[in-house]
Amino acid sequence: MVEASASCSSDPLRVLYVEDDRISALLFSEALRDQAGLALRVAEDGAQALAVATQWSPQVLVLDAHLPDTRGHALLACLRQLPGLAQVPAFMCSADGGEQDIAQALAAGFQGYWVKPVATDELRSALLRLRSGLT
Repeated sequence: MVEASASCSSDPLRVLYVEDDRISALLFSEALRDQAGLALRVAEDGAQALAVATQWSPQVLVLDAHLPDTRGHALLACLRQLPGLAQVPAFMCSADGGEQDIAQALAAGFQGYWVKPVATDELRSALLRLRSGLT
């Protein structure tokens, strides 16, 4: 698990990114490094994500579609069962970017879909919009 945070005068937006590919996780983490108002934790599989979410209460979920122990759709359903996570915004982040992939993710309850590699500016602005909506 990787943890990064940026300081801000108010509480940072807690983002849980579940990604088994270490390069993708590193790129995502680097995109948010030094971004005021965001705190990131990275889990490598579904089991680790559930453990982190139980202890840390993320405010945004970003899930890879294909994990070693589950699929992103199934993990979202499990995370939604945890206290406080039923309504948190969730995004799928995957290299699978077909129309059917995106439609399935939205039908499963994801609010958005980011195709890898995610543009740094797009990622930051989306998360900062969420943060401003929660504060």
